[in-house]
Amino acid sequence: MDHYLNLLTDQAIAWLPRVGMAVLILLLFWLLVKLATNVIRGVTIRLGLEENLSILMLRSTRLGLWILGLITTFGTLGVDVTAMVAGLGLTGFALGFALKDTVSNLLSGVLILLYRPFTTGDTIGISGFEGRVISIDMRYTVIQSETDRIFIPNSKLFTDPLSVRENTTGSTTDAQKQ
Repeated sequence: MDHYLNLLTDQAIAWLPRVGMAVLILLLFWLLVKLATNVIRGVTIRLGLEENLSILMLRSTRLGLWILGLITTFGTLGVDVTAMVAGLGLTGFALGFALKDTVSNLLSGVLILLYRPFTTGDTIGISGFEGRVISIDMRYTVIQSETDRIFIPNSKLFTDPLSVRENTTGSTTDAQKQ
Protein backbone atom coordinates (compact mmCIF):
# COMPACT_ATOMS: atom_id res chain seq x y z
CA MET A 1 0.00 0.00 0.00
CA ASP A 2 2.89 2.36 0.79
CA HIS A 3 4.31 1.65 -2.65
CA TYR A 4 1.11 2.88 -4.34
CA LEU A 5 0.95 5.93 -2.08
CA ASN A 6 4.56 6.81 -2.94
CA LEU A 7 3.85 6.27 -6.64
CA LEU A 8 0.79 8.54 -6.44
CA THR A 9 2.78 11.20 -4.60
CA ASP A 10 5.58 11.03 -7.20
CA GLN A 11 3.08 11.38 -10.05
CA ALA A 12 1.38 14.32 -8.34
CA ILE A 13 4.73 16.06 -7.90
CA ALA A 14 5.63 15.37 -11.53
CA TRP A 15 2.31 16.78 -12.80
CA LEU A 16 2.16 19.79 -10.48
CA PRO A 17 4.27 22.11 -12.70
CA ARG A 18 2.22 21.21 -15.78
CA VAL A 19 -1.09 21.77 -14.02
CA GLY A 20 0.19 25.04 -12.56
CA MET A 21 1.30 26.20 -16.00
CA ALA A 22 -2.06 25.16 -17.49
CA VAL A 23 -3.92 27.18 -14.86
CA LEU A 24 -1.62 30.15 -15.54
CA ILE A 25 -2.30 29.88 -19.28
CA LEU A 26 -6.06 29.82 -18.71
CA LEU A 27 -5.75 32.85 -16.44
CA LEU A 28 -3.73 34.70 -19.09
CA PHE A 29 -6.29 33.89 -21.78
CA TRP A 30 -9.08 35.02 -19.46
CA LEU A 31 -7.29 38.36 -19.08
CA LEU A 32 -6.71 38.51 -22.84
CA VAL A 33 -10.43 37.92 -23.49
CA LYS A 34 -11.33 40.73 -21.05
CA LEU A 35 -8.82 43.08 -22.68
CA ALA A 36 -9.97 42.24 -26.21
CA THR A 37 -13.61 42.71 -25.19
CA ASN A 38 -12.89 46.18 -23.81
CA VAL A 39 -10.86 47.18 -26.87
CA ILE A 40 -13.54 45.98 -29.30
CA ARG A 41 -16.30 47.73 -27.35
CA GLY A 42 -14.30 50.97 -27.37
CA VAL A 43 -13.52 50.77 -31.07
CA THR A 44 -17.09 49.92 -32.11
CA ILE A 45 -18.48 52.76 -30.00
CA ARG A 46 -15.89 55.20 -31.36
CA LEU A 47 -16.63 54.15 -34.95
CA GLY A 48 -20.39 54.16 -34.37
CA LEU A 49 -20.90 50.63 -35.66
CA GLU A 50 -24.27 48.92 -35.43
CA GLU A 51 -24.97 47.02 -32.21
CA ASN A 52 -25.50 43.70 -34.06
CA LEU A 53 -22.10 44.03 -35.69
CA SER A 54 -20.49 44.87 -32.37
CA ILE A 55 -22.06 41.83 -30.70
CA LEU A 56 -20.93 39.56 -33.55
CA MET A 57 -17.36 40.84 -33.28
CA LEU A 58 -17.33 40.42 -29.50
CA ARG A 59 -18.69 36.87 -29.55
CA SER A 60 -16.40 35.77 -32.38
CA THR A 61 -13.33 37.17 -30.65
CA ARG A 62 -14.23 35.61 -27.31
CA LEU A 63 -14.93 32.21 -28.86
CA GLY A 64 -11.73 32.24 -30.92
CA LEU A 65 -9.56 33.25 -27.97
CA TRP A 66 -11.11 30.65 -25.65
CA ILE A 67 -10.63 27.89 -28.23
CA LEU A 68 -7.01 28.95 -28.70
CA GLY A 69 -6.55 29.07 -24.92
CA LEU A 70 -8.00 25.60 -24.41
CA ILE A 71 -5.87 24.10 -27.18
CA THR A 72 -2.76 25.76 -25.67
CA THR A 73 -3.71 24.48 -22.22
CA PHE A 74 -4.22 20.93 -23.44
CA GLY A 75 -0.87 21.08 -25.26
CA THR A 76 0.80 22.23 -22.04
CA LEU A 77 -0.71 19.28 -20.19
CA GLY A 78 0.83 16.92 -22.74
CA VAL A 79 -2.27 16.13 -24.77
CA ASP A 80 -1.59 15.67 -28.50
CA VAL A 81 -3.59 18.56 -29.95
CA THR A 82 -2.90 17.85 -33.63
CA ALA A 83 -5.96 15.60 -33.88
CA MET A 84 -8.04 18.23 -32.07
CA VAL A 85 -6.92 20.99 -34.45
CA ALA A 86 -7.53 18.77 -37.48
CA GLY A 87 -10.97 17.89 -36.11
CA LEU A 88 -11.80 21.57 -35.63
CA GLY A 89 -10.71 22.26 -39.21
CA LEU A 90 -12.85 19.47 -40.63
CA THR A 91 -15.80 20.50 -38.46
CA GLY A 92 -15.45 24.09 -39.65
CA PHE A 93 -15.34 22.96 -43.27
CA ALA A 94 -18.41 20.73 -42.88
CA LEU A 95 -20.37 23.42 -41.04
CA GLY A 96 -19.36 26.05 -43.58
CA PHE A 97 -20.51 23.85 -46.43
CA ALA A 98 -23.78 22.90 -44.71
CA LEU A 99 -24.56 26.47 -43.67
CA LYS A 100 -23.24 28.29 -46.73
CA ASP A 101 -26.48 30.20 -47.35
CA THR A 102 -26.72 31.25 -43.72
CA VAL A 103 -23.06 32.26 -43.65
CA SER A 104 -23.54 34.15 -46.92
CA ASN A 105 -26.46 36.08 -45.41
CA LEU A 106 -24.46 36.74 -42.24
CA LEU A 107 -21.42 38.06 -44.08
CA SER A 108 -23.63 40.13 -46.39
CA GLY A 109 -25.35 41.55 -43.30
CA VAL A 110 -21.98 42.49 -41.83
CA LEU A 111 -20.97 44.22 -45.05
CA ILE A 112 -24.31 46.05 -45.29
CA LEU A 113 -23.91 47.28 -41.72
CA LEU A 114 -20.31 48.33 -42.42
CA TYR A 115 -20.78 50.02 -45.82
CA ARG A 116 -24.34 51.27 -45.20
CA PRO A 117 -25.58 51.47 -48.80
CA PHE A 118 -28.97 52.21 -47.20
CA THR A 119 -30.22 52.81 -43.68
CA THR A 120 -33.40 52.34 -41.72
CA GLY A 121 -36.04 54.65 -43.15
CA ASP A 122 -34.74 54.60 -46.73
CA THR A 123 -36.98 53.19 -49.47
CA ILE A 124 -35.40 50.39 -51.46
CA GLY A 125 -36.47 48.33 -54.45
CA ILE A 126 -35.13 44.89 -55.30
CA SER A 127 -36.43 41.99 -57.40
CA GLY A 128 -39.89 43.51 -57.83
CA PHE A 129 -40.28 44.43 -54.15
CA GLU A 130 -40.26 47.99 -52.90
CA GLY A 131 -40.70 49.38 -49.44
CA ARG A 132 -39.30 51.35 -46.55
CA VAL A 133 -36.48 49.68 -44.60
CA ILE A 134 -37.71 49.08 -41.05
CA SER A 135 -34.82 46.94 -39.77
CA ILE A 136 -31.48 45.50 -40.79
CA ASP A 137 -30.10 42.51 -38.94
CA MET A 138 -27.48 39.88 -39.68
CA ARG A 139 -29.72 37.59 -41.73
CA TYR A 140 -32.54 39.68 -43.19
CA THR A 141 -33.41 43.22 -44.09
CA VAL A 142 -37.07 43.89 -43.40
CA ILE A 143 -38.97 46.33 -45.61
CA GLN A 144 -42.54 47.52 -45.25
CA SER A 145 -44.52 47.95 -48.47
CA GLU A 146 -47.96 49.51 -48.54
CA THR A 147 -49.54 46.17 -47.65
CA ASP A 148 -46.84 43.71 -46.59
CA ARG A 149 -43.77 43.29 -44.40
CA ILE A 150 -41.10 41.67 -46.60
CA PHE A 151 -38.01 39.83 -45.32
CA ILE A 152 -35.21 39.99 -47.87
CA PRO A 153 -32.11 37.83 -47.32
CA ASN A 154 -29.04 40.03 -47.07
CA SER A 155 -27.14 37.99 -49.67
CA LYS A 156 -29.82 38.94 -52.22
CA LEU A 157 -29.30 42.62 -51.39
CA PHE A 158 -25.61 42.15 -52.04
CA THR A 159 -25.90 40.33 -55.38
CA ASP A 160 -29.02 41.72 -57.09
CA PRO A 161 -29.46 45.25 -58.48
CA LEU A 162 -30.86 47.53 -55.80
CA SER A 163 -32.49 50.95 -55.99
CA VAL A 164 -32.29 53.25 -52.96
CA ARG A 165 -34.35 56.35 -52.30
CA GLU A 166 -32.99 58.01 -49.19
CA ASN A 167 -35.28 59.00 -46.35
CA THR A 168 -36.24 62.66 -46.66
CA THR A 169 -38.22 62.91 -43.41
CA GLY A 170 -35.08 63.51 -41.38
CA SER A 171 -35.43 60.50 -39.09
CA THR A 172 -32.11 59.08 -40.30
CA THR A 173 -29.21 60.99 -38.79
CA ASP A 174 -26.07 61.99 -40.64
CA ALA A 175 -24.07 59.74 -38.28
CA GLN A 176 -26.08 56.72 -39.42
CA LYS A 177 -25.38 57.45 -43.09
CA GLN A 178 -21.58 57.77 -42.74
